[in-house]
Amino acid sequence: MKPLLPKKDGRIEHPIKADALKKVVDKWKAQGKPFKMGMVFPVSTHNYELRYWLAAGGLNPGYYTASDISGTKGADVLLSVTPPPQMPATMEAGTINGYCVGEPWNQQAVFKGIGVPVVTDLEIWKNNPEKVFGVTRGWATQNPNTHVAVVKAMIRACMWLDASMANRLEAVKLLSKSNYVGADEEVIANSMTGTFEYEKGDKRPMPDFNVFFRYFATYPFYSDAIWYLTQMRRWGQITEGKPDSWYIDTAKKVYLPEVYMQAANALIAEGKAKASDFPAKGDKFGDGFKGPQDGFIDGIVYDGRKPNDYLGKFKIGLKNADAV
Repeated sequence: MKPLLPKKDGRIEHPIKADALKKVVDKWKAQGKPFKMGMVFPVSTHNYELRYWLAAGGLNPGYYTASDISGTKGADVLLSVTPPPQMPATMEAGTINGYCVGEPWNQQAVFKGIGVPVVTDLEIWKNNPEKVFGVTRGWATQNPNTHVAVVKAMIRACMWLDASMANRLEAVKLLSKSNYVGADEEVIANSMTGTFEYEKGDKRPMPDFNVFFRYFATYPFYSDAIWYLTQMRRWGQITEGKPDSWYIDTAKKVYLPEVYMQAANALIAEGKAKASDFPAKGDKFGDGFKGPQDGFIDGIVYDGRKPNDYLGKFKIGLKNADAV
């Protein structure tokens, strides 16, 4: 995930904060024109991290209301949904002025010379959670053994991806096939092999851009779920304020570390993983919370145990008692 803007002459420093974009947006507003950006879905990580970046730079990305689910009320920048593979062409056509999407669609824009990524999600929130595997509660109840087996397979796949560069390169070849991502190997490899190219010729090491297993990346932390709930409340998708207990209880209804640990313990018993590969009960992560986290682009510290305190730290966004 990267906010990406059209290609301009001359190099720019990276990453940039959205306050630099604010100057551009203000010029557009002075001309009576809206500044438009694309994201992939209203409940995607891309929506929330793009909004976070914009708000950190003093730009209001807009609010959702009970009567208007466009998410644009009071917006300085108009966000709309665009399917990921269509992002580069949509920006090239001038329908949007920038976008936020996962790889390889940013690097594809760089290769085509039509766009410049200005910041990565690693720079917005270091080691942030990204993709999720979800099933319905009914399916999980009816298929408990299959559920654990699938989680086991996914853990093993993530371990394999982080085990060596050779594995990453093999994954790139698979992903480039038309029945998967279908982008060129060179484009996919740019981010999958520990580098990132901000613009043609400006390739930089970024070993933690794609993390699949390191740092307990596959573990379903309650605090990760709560962060997304805070952003849903911040922008009005959750229309009313909730007590801290609601955020924690909601996270525990959805995230199932007990299923994950069944799979992990089976892998340990089979000799395919070590106990140290996973959070241990009683250690600093074993209760499902990462603890206070910094590493955000605006310097604000997040504590998943105190979601309303966290929401109160933002200059832009709804607080517990606010309404739109």
